[in-house]
Amino acid sequence: MRKLAFATILTALAVPAMAEDITVGFAIAKSGWMEAYDTPAATAAKIRIDEINAAGGLLGRQVKWVEADTKTDRQQSARAGLQVLDEGADMMVVSCDYDFGSPAALSAEVEGKISFFLCAEDVKAGVQGVGPHAFSGSVLAPVQGATMAEWSHAKRDARSAYVLLDTTIEYNKGICSGFDWMFPQLDGAEIVGRDTFKNDDATIASQITRIKSLPQEPDVIMLCSYIPGAASAVRQIRAAGINSLILNGSAVDGSYWLDATPGLSRFVVPVQGSIYGDDPRPEVEAFNQSYAAATGARPASSYAYPGYVLMDLWAKAVERAGTLDGDAVTAELEKMRDEPTAFGPRSFTPELHHQNSAHMQIVEITDAMPGVVDEWTISTPVPLDVLLN
Repeated sequence: MRKLAFATILTALAVPAMAEDITVGFAIAKSGWMEAYDTPAATAAKIRIDEINAAGGLLGRQVKWVEADTKTDRQQSARAGLQVLDEGADMMVVSCDYDFGSPAALSAEVEGKISFFLCAEDVKAGVQGVGPHAFSGSVLAPVQGATMAEWSHAKRDARSAYVLLDTTIEYNKGICSGFDWMFPQLDGAEIVGRDTFKNDDATIASQITRIKSLPQEPDVIMLCSYIPGAASAVRQIRAAGINSLILNGSAVDGSYWLDATPGLSRFVVPVQGSIYGDDPRPEVEAFNQSYAAATGARPASSYAYPGYVLMDLWAKAVERAGTLDGDAVTAELEKMRDEPTAFGPRSFTPELHHQNSAHMQIVEITDAMPGVVDEWTISTPVPLDVLLN
């Protein structure tokens, strides 16, 4: 019996133990209004995980995921973060929005683990608001506003602009702050008026009256809003006979809302990639088809893309660090300068875990049909003091 036991021990020692899977914890909204943003980006992240596993895994190990529902609730976000940590999460993916994702991200920060916001575009969703191990997979809202300012000036001869800010969420303020920073710097460009409204306002009649009282119709209206308020504002602006080129951020990408604005034209947004099959980069359309194969439909907006990007960048940093340790992986992420991804180059620094410049596709809606008309990278990255405004 002793000989048999000894032989069994020797056999066990001779066979290396199977490495445990790496666990990604998704503390995201699977219900509530944030679900519409979180689910597509989380699906994209899982597509990249499947690709990584098919190619042999990460550090020689397979990657699995666990999930907890934040229910679009801040208190539940904190609970969801703790839940996925209890289930063994080695890194955490949190909601698209800083306010709803940060409680979960803070729980990862306490443990010294990496967290990635799916598509948060507020600078606080990183070093400034969570800590040194928090990153975002998306492009900052001020970059979108600055892109619209510089592109419209260069390509549509915009010299006068009216800024119309929906003050409901920080994202909108970020778009306008980027536009406000860039546009006045441009030759002959002037902001001729500005106004505010709330996303759920039934009417913006008084704001429209002030636009129409200007000596000349502005070349562009910088509308910083999201659906449904953005659609309502656009419909009212056009119904009032105002034909200015209307600009907005990526939040209104997609054709799902266009029934509310029949025949819409001269409406432009910047996006990280095109969902419409006309992106000049074949990698983007390859992803669109992978997403359709996984879900039965193409992405409804470009907000799916940051999920794929974040998982790609994190995996590269883990392989380069040779470990899952949060400090080591953070150091590798912060070394990235113009790191190639399917959706354009990405960079991080110790001061900024976001993109303050990015190559954007310019999508214009003409006769209710969206499509890529151009591409643009701002000439100067948005400075940190503007991002913190």
